[in-house]
Amino acid sequence: MREIDWYFDPISPYAYLALAELHTLAPLARVRMRPVLFAGLLGHWDNVGPAEIPPKRVWTYRFCAWQAAQKGIPFICPASHPFNPLPWLRLATALDGEENAVRRIFETIWTTGEDAGDASRAHALARELGVDPLTLNDPAIKQRLRAETDTATARGVFGVPSLVIDGEVFWGADALDFARAFLLDPDLLQKQGLQLGDVPIGAVRRGR
Repeated sequence: MREIDWYFDPISPYAYLALAELHTLAPLARVRMRPVLFAGLLGHWDNVGPAEIPPKRVWTYRFCAWQAAQKGIPFICPASHPFNPLPWLRLATALDGEENAVRRIFETIWTTGEDAGDASRAHALARELGVDPLTLNDPAIKQRLRAETDTATARGVFGVPSLVIDGEVFWGADALDFARAFLLDPDLLQKQGLQLGDVPIGAVRRGR
């Protein structure tokens, strides 16, 4: 069976929504879950996150809550957002992105309404999952997370959630259908109308 990579940061409500539907790809490929620091991706690409643009921040929360309700996905925003996701990311890294552990992390953050920035909550979950909380400060775990983030940017990943399939990036919670179509038809991106990577840039904003 084919193996594909799903890059995520639990800070993202879109990643939480996508996780609820990742199982739909199971008949076509085995998904490897890869934690990355969203802020690291933003810094690499000189970009800003949705929460850094006030109107977009409001839109993101409203839309994700509405979409979750439409799909029957439990959704309660954390007590504050954005928050520092590093303890959660390091926990996912320590557990090698194991699927059930990743799901527990997202559920703890996005279904309780509690303070996701409270590192003691990540430590409590670590103990539940059989990980010594001190491991989350292990330099080796920190380095693995940095390396995973660097690998993601080298592969062209610019946001979360993102799937990488045969070197192609499928970004966003709403990209699963597109990714599924590509898995079913590897020549999909070569078809008329989808060969847009070579379109020349016609204008550049000042200061960019």
